[in-house]
Amino acid sequence: MEILRVENLCKTYGKGDTQVTAVNKVNFSVQKGEFIAITGMSGSGKSTLMHMLGGVDIPTSGKVFIEGTDIYSLNENKLAIFRRRQVGLIYQFYNLIPILNVEENITMPILLDGRRVARKRLTELVNRLGLADRVNHLPNQLSGGQQQRVSIGRALIYDPAIILADEPTGNLDSKNSQEIMDHLKYLNLEYKQTLIIITHDMDIAMQASRIITIEDGQIVSDEVTA
Repeated sequence: MEILRVENLCKTYGKGDTQVTAVNKVNFSVQKGEFIAITGMSGSGKSTLMHMLGGVDIPTSGKVFIEGTDIYSLNENKLAIFRRRQVGLIYQFYNLIPILNVEENITMPILLDGRRVARKRLTELVNRLGLADRVNHLPNQLSGGQQQRVSIGRALIYDPAIILADEPTGNLDSKNSQEIMDHLKYLNLEYKQTLIIITHDMDIAMQASRIITIEDGQIVSDEVTA
């Protein structure tokens, strides 16, 4: 089942002689449960692409469909709600709220909606991520690997349509990097969670089942690896 479709997606900055095309007529689709790595050198446009896939950065032209919804046809408020519920975002630098503890950071998307937290799902997540004994800790009381696991929990709490991870291991040592990848792969395999990782690290990219390579804002290859 198709869960994501991108049609002629473009993003330009500036005008006239100073105009820069960061993403140029990108087209691809993703099936439910796929694990995809989008890779390319710094400045290739891969992070800009991810931000548009996640409803964070509005494209200059083109469309993004998530579960059949044209996300950029939504008004600003509806897009924010859709993004919070259907797109799980994981960043290199965790983006945790420093005054909130682990449980509060993980459940923040649900609390922003004024909804009741599903305790069973929360317990399952913190146990799976090895955070059961850290739920009352603040981010500055955690290691980098633990903080990234909190951000994974926050991305997953709503059981989103897709997870988008921008260099999720870029701020970690090799041991913690592989630990984070093991968690993400488990979620993809066991829960059929659709996962798209942005990375310049080919060792990370090769752990995906499909690799899309970006150069100068365009897809230059799209290969199944497993």
